[in-house]
Amino acid sequence: MSITNIRLEVMQFLEKNVDSFIDQFLIPVEKIWQPSDFLPDSQSDTFFEDVKELREIAKELPYDFWVAMVGDTITEEALPTYESWLMEVEGIDNLERNGWSRWIRQWTGEENRHGDLLNKYLYLSGRVNMREVEMTTQHLINDGFDIGTGRDPYKNFVYTSFQELATYVSHNRVSQIAKQYGDNKLSKVCKMIAGDEMRHHHAYSEFVNQIFKVDPSEMMLAFQYMMKQKITMPAHFLRESGQSISTAFNQFSDSAQKLGVYTANDYVDIMQKLIEKWQIDKIGSLTDEAEKARDYLMKLPARMAKISERLVLPEETHIFKWVQPALIS
Repeated sequence: MSITNIRLEVMQFLEKNVDSFIDQFLIPVEKIWQPSDFLPDSQSDTFFEDVKELREIAKELPYDFWVAMVGDTITEEALPTYESWLMEVEGIDNLERNGWSRWIRQWTGEENRHGDLLNKYLYLSGRVNMREVEMTTQHLINDGFDIGTGRDPYKNFVYTSFQELATYVSHNRVSQIAKQYGDNKLSKVCKMIAGDEMRHHHAYSEFVNQIFKVDPSEMMLAFQYMMKQKITMPAHFLRESGQSISTAFNQFSDSAQKLGVYTANDYVDIMQKLIEKWQIDKIGSLTDEAEKARDYLMKLPARMAKISERLVLPEETHIFKWVQPALIS
């Protein structure tokens, strides 16, 4: 039997539990928070006063903070790319409306709220150039991404396990910074989004955990493959208006690193957390090739930590079209 057929068989086996995954890791529409819960109510007589208060508090937040907020928002707004990518994974058949496609649609429904909320907050804040933000978002959806997973569910679930935790870290740090500057409402917004991301991380990492139980060697090799090629961030093709593909991503990453929102150390820490979560050191019944992959994975965080220590960030802060300093001062 080919590797592809085995993958498909494992996905079909796990599909029997999708309803329990949905019950455990996702929240019904009527019970989960919605963006309007955290924004000024446009039907209220106090709407304009509430917006004015939001804008006044937002003035206290520094330039790098707004860059991080915009980057997080654009990443969330590129959701059509992520849904269409996951729907193409082996074993997830949207036309058949099977259990896995039901999971993806409901996961998408939860994730969709994040971009809605952050976008509206940015618009009301008056701190950013929304047209530039919107053009960058459209470019990112147009450009898509290339994360090196193909249609392989094992590699894709490693990616989502890692990426959901990385997104949690970013939103949670932005929440902490907003609180430091006295914007308690924005802090709560980002904390709620971070909570969703952590819940989704637990879901995707559980999918990997279940695969390790039935196909340990191939799952180990997939994990090694993804760590060896490094996890590519979903916004790695980020560009500003008039730029070529991917030109803004490194500059945005530098800003996030300087602000402490998402750093090279966080990347290593997430890798270590996944190794511990999946108990990589205890998995048995591995082929010789998978044993070598395990050895590689166990040593990798220490190696990556040494590399991250040598990271040098540019001293000058890049000025993005999204956030002009004049708007902040």
